[in-house]
Amino acid sequence: MSCLRLNKAKNFAFNCLFVLGLFILLPHPAFAQGAPLVSTDLFAAEGAMGNPRISPDGKRLVFSQFSDGKTYLTVKELEGDSAFSKALPEDSELNWLRWAGSDKVLLSVSSLKQYRGQRSGLGDEFQQTELYLLNAATKSVRYIGPERVGPDGDNVLHLDDDGKFLVLSARESIYKYPSVFRIDLETGESEKLIDEHKRVWRWVTDTEGVVRMGYSFRRSNTLVFYRSSEDEDFKRIEKIKDKDVVDDEKAEPLFDGFIIVAGSDDGYVLTNAENDHFALHHFNLRDREIGEEVFSVPGHDLSRFRVDDEGALSAAIYTDSRDRIKWFDPAMEKHQAALERAMKGQEVWITSHSDDYSKMVVFTTSAQDPGSYYLFEPKARRLDRFGGVNDRIDPNLMAASTYETYTARDGTKIPAYLTLPVGVDPVNLPLIIMPHGGPYGVRDRSGYNSRVQFLANRGYVVLQPNYRGSGGYGKDFVLLGEGQIGRTMQDDLDDGMDWLVSRGIVDPARVCLVGGSYGGYAALWGVTRNPERYRCAASFAGVTDYNRQLRFNSSYLKHRYANDWRETVRGDDDFNMDDVSPKTMAHQLQRPVLLAHGKLDSRVPYSQFTVYKDSLEDVDADAVFVTYEEEGHGFTDKENRKDWLDQLEAFLKKHNPSDRMLAARDALSTQE
Repeated sequence: MSCLRLNKAKNFAFNCLFVLGLFILLPHPAFAQGAPLVSTDLFAAEGAMGNPRISPDGKRLVFSQFSDGKTYLTVKELEGDSAFSKALPEDSELNWLRWAGSDKVLLSVSSLKQYRGQRSGLGDEFQQTELYLLNAATKSVRYIGPERVGPDGDNVLHLDDDGKFLVLSARESIYKYPSVFRIDLETGESEKLIDEHKRVWRWVTDTEGVVRMGYSFRRSNTLVFYRSSEDEDFKRIEKIKDKDVVDDEKAEPLFDGFIIVAGSDDGYVLTNAENDHFALHHFNLRDREIGEEVFSVPGHDLSRFRVDDEGALSAAIYTDSRDRIKWFDPAMEKHQAALERAMKGQEVWITSHSDDYSKMVVFTTSAQDPGSYYLFEPKARRLDRFGGVNDRIDPNLMAASTYETYTARDGTKIPAYLTLPVGVDPVNLPLIIMPHGGPYGVRDRSGYNSRVQFLANRGYVVLQPNYRGSGGYGKDFVLLGEGQIGRTMQDDLDDGMDWLVSRGIVDPARVCLVGGSYGGYAALWGVTRNPERYRCAASFAGVTDYNRQLRFNSSYLKHRYANDWRETVRGDDDFNMDDVSPKTMAHQLQRPVLLAHGKLDSRVPYSQFTVYKDSLEDVDADAVFVTYEEEGHGFTDKENRKDWLDQLEAFLKKHNPSDRMLAARDALSTQE
């Protein structure tokens, strides 16, 4: 027997599961009572790889790695030990990667750029996204895209199955609307297919890459332009209202995620035509008719769907208490069911596969398990483990999370994930509220979260509310958050605390907020707005000045239900975001804060950290400031990841210590 062997020189993790019969059940014993404290070094550890993808011919894997302060892409031959790595462009963050044919890898990166000169209504910096192409044959990397491109340079509308070309929507400057380009992936040459159209922000191709449709977003409606073939001119076919208008005229259904089948006017669309939630329907573009429903999940939005190379439906993705996939291909549905039977208690995802489906990359994870990568060969009936997200974590020492619902003060039902520390009686415990980022159209999920597990291991109850405005729960729930940043969205966090206090689980005198991105904002604003509730707050990459952030990136708060971000954020026309921004309200802060940020952050720029730091120093606030010179909107370096956990632990031990932390003192146990 043989397993997939990875390059030992790069210290890859290597493990194999040989499947006898069909599958082996991987047991997870019950948690040990009184689980030991796990060191921050172990929580911060990383696996040998991230985001592995198999090539269409099934001969190679590509995955990301981090070493010596840089992120690399590594291409590994499945037969033999041949591999090579290429570093990402300097000061950039990896957004995504995908195969373009079997010998090229397309990748998107983002970086923080500075405007030259003054820009009316804009900040002095912006996020730039770009495409690069890694050639596995020549082992070279080069930029892909038009010669002149605005901030958004990675909006791929179509990628040829053989990797010969792609179709890209991009602005040629910040003052223009998107045009559409055809990029030859062999030569790198760019051809403009569609020039900009006034107020058309989104273009859609069919399954062969022909540009067939454009959306023109207006304040209260969306205009749709369509053509049946590339030989026709675009014509306006529909006016779709995004929300109820002033005269209470009934809003027309919203559409998201069009896929048009080549050579026809038929396609598929996610729409809320039948109810409050997005479902998958047939759709005829020429007749503007929504066809029969294909698939829906009561009470939950579908987030996306896939079609195969022939334009047939392949799968639909949604989230209830956890992420799930519905396969329309009977063979894939059978594989999914078999894998889930084998991996009891795990989320199972077939993340990529060869064109002939003979080889598949499978990812498994749970709230207690960081995750494992497997090579699955259905015909051979074998499943080989070739890597993990963090193999130094023992799932048996991690805490279980439950999916709960509580009622906010206005009667709104708020879903949330609740994690209780292992081996501790759940009575009168300290609480950490951890709001997710986004905020709109995003939500927390049930998978492994190292920060949640770290805090639970230290003896804290952790609550992750999917506050109003979160995605996946339908239009009404998202729109409840419109104009409510710093207001009722913040109330939802407070009400989650009260719910746990009423159950006797949490001590109301021992509550802090911890979060990142928007969650960092919510933590800082919560402790500023309600010092009587919260003892402290910790923020990584948090927004501190909302008006400044919206000048930097107006798309930061867009979601599938709203195209006018001003209305989404501000709500009332006369509402000033300065009134709910931690930076401008720094004089009201009465509690200690921990503020950390990556200097290379291209989503929430480092200036959000510096302007708040200056304001806090002006009022002599009790604050700890931490800068990570080589990090962006998240952590790539394990030493920085460990340092953040150490900083957080020291901060909480000083301002809101748990009983377990006090008892353990400095005698932290380490896990082999």
